[in-house]
Amino acid sequence: MQCQNKTEWDDYILDNGGHPLQLWGWGDLKASHGWSACRLFFYNDNDDLTGAIQVLIKKLPWPLKSLAYVPRGPVVAIENRDDLLAGLKGCVKKTFHSVAITIEPDEEKFRTKTDWNTSDNHILPARTIILDLNKSESDLLSVMAKKTRQYIRKSAAENIKINMIRDVTELEKCLDVYDQTAQRAGFDLHDRQYYRDVFDKLGDFSPVFAAYVDNQPVAFLWLAISADTAYELYGGMNELGQQLRANYMLKWYAIRKCKEWGLIRYDFGGLLDGGITTFKKGWTDQETELAGTFDCQLSVFYGLWTKGLPMAKKVIRKSKSVFRKK
Repeated sequence: MQCQNKTEWDDYILDNGGHPLQLWGWGDLKASHGWSACRLFFYNDNDDLTGAIQVLIKKLPWPLKSLAYVPRGPVVAIENRDDLLAGLKGCVKKTFHSVAITIEPDEEKFRTKTDWNTSDNHILPARTIILDLNKSESDLLSVMAKKTRQYIRKSAAENIKINMIRDVTELEKCLDVYDQTAQRAGFDLHDRQYYRDVFDKLGDFSPVFAAYVDNQPVAFLWLAISADTAYELYGGMNELGQQLRANYMLKWYAIRKCKEWGLIRYDFGGLLDGGITTFKKGWTDQETELAGTFDCQLSVFYGLWTKGLPMAKKVIRKSKSVFRKK
């Protein structure tokens, strides 16, 4: 059954260990930028609520029609998972006529029936770092690289102040820092309105921390949070922030704040190749490999989709590279 009530939906996700990307606000955000969001509750034969799943629908060219995508879901107990996935398959096929359903669960092990197959077409990276915030601060510090601990202490000795971003004016300053970061590192950003919508639609579930020097942000770190999990969305720093190693003090502050709020997991948002991964790996001696990506084929055109998606990604990356060179 589709849920139309934001409070009812978020209460269930928060009460049952759901990921922040399954919250109503994330679906609202994506619905403002080319997707639609469908939020489904599932019940057993006794009319007991057994699970929930937020599905994002992306229209595709004919004959593919659409893709159904589930980021870091479903929210369901293991014993009810098969029934939920069967119900999801029937609902999506009947309502949206999608070429496939892609699920990327927030789990390290994900047992599925034979009509769900692993896929190499990842949307979110499966390789990440997840800190256990039940551990003490001293235990978290003990597994960091020596250099990471040194830079935390060094940046804490600088004239840096950490604030939470409360209004759009200060957010715009952080986005200026993000622009500088992207230009320096050579990656692409959404348009500004996308980030304003994240800030607006996720609200309290999307805290932004910023490191300030002389009342100006030099680094920022943007999270999405649920009752249990903090998930890194975005972050960056300008040249002064780099010189002061402000990202070390800032990240440690955010981790400690999440512990203070009672969260139990801090997800670094994925590990990709490059300097940012080197920075992230300095925070612990262990990586986490989530279960990955699973597809359920719903159309005879599924093969066209699986071959076309990697090709489309290559074209997009090439066009962006050309754009950056101009």
